[in-house]
Amino acid sequence: MNLFRRARIGWGTVPVIVFLLVWEFVARLGLIPGHFNFPPFTIVMKESYQLTASGVLTVHFLRSLIRVLIGFCSGSAAGLVIGVVMGWQEALNRAFSPIISIFYPIPALGWLPLLILWIGINDTLPIAIIFICSFFPICYNTTTGVRNVDKKYFQVARTLGASDFRILCTVALPLGLPAIFTGFRLEAGMAWRVIIAAEMVAIPTGIGALLMRAESLMRIDIIIVCLIVLSLMCLLFEKFFGYLERKLTSQWAQYVVY
Repeated sequence: MNLFRRARIGWGTVPVIVFLLVWEFVARLGLIPGHFNFPPFTIVMKESYQLTASGVLTVHFLRSLIRVLIGFCSGSAAGLVIGVVMGWQEALNRAFSPIISIFYPIPALGWLPLLILWIGINDTLPIAIIFICSFFPICYNTTTGVRNVDKKYFQVARTLGASDFRILCTVALPLGLPAIFTGFRLEAGMAWRVIIAAEMVAIPTGIGALLMRAESLMRIDIIIVCLIVLSLMCLLFEKFFGYLERKLTSQWAQYVVY
């Protein structure tokens, strides 16, 4: 089984290696028109090392990472709590659902002009944008996950003498975890996309700001380095929540099946 899994992982890396080789040779052979100024992969990696060694990439990355963690954690926590309450209490769901439905479709970056006027251009601005980006989808998915749990499980738990709070913690939330983690996985990557856009528009530090500075200097290699960092962080965050979901729901899934 381990050998099969390693072989599968190995085959998964083949397309990536082929893509990088094609990238390198196409750029080296000059098959792309000169006005695109497309650097080879090795040049991009060399620039990545130089940016990291000089501390430029590290400083900008850490500023973005701190903003993402603060905004995502606070927005997710608020969305999770309110989503659980709305999913558990029908009266509160009817009261707050119209409000959530009104604001949910608005793109997080659509709030940017208003937040610039209210907050100003500082570190709080991208954090607030990420908070909004994380809050509504996680609130919606949590509410849906809790509400869609089969009510028969609640009736059985009450028959066995469980209190409402115990039913919520041991039945509703575990059974609603797949929907809840769907929201976490989707928004974990989206938080990085939003922070880059916010930093490109208004913030002088961060990966987005480094992108804009590289664009003004026509440094395609630095732009690609920033895009690679963005891609890796989106993938890492999404994989982390996928791994966390499997760990938390595996025992529950076996119990339901058997």
